[in-house]
Amino acid sequence: MSNYYPNISALGIAVRKSSYSNQSADCVITGGLAGEVVVGDSKNPNGPGHRHQPQVWASFAQAVGSGTLVPVSA
Repeated sequence: MSNYYPNISALGIAVRKSSYSNQSADCVITGGLAGEVVVGDSKNPNGPGHRHQPQVWASFAQAVGSGTLVPVSA
């Protein structure tokens, strides 16, 4: 099983933009599909949609919102 769908718009799911996005197209779009969260780039709605388990996405979103993410060194 791949970790993404090659064309998020072909899934036929409702997606929404981040509430923190500005009027430009530079934002994250998300949608739900059969027990998973699909995440894509609003600049490329026909591009890939990356698949995540809902609890994984919720943990990531909470970490971003709370500022608890730490840089990973290369």
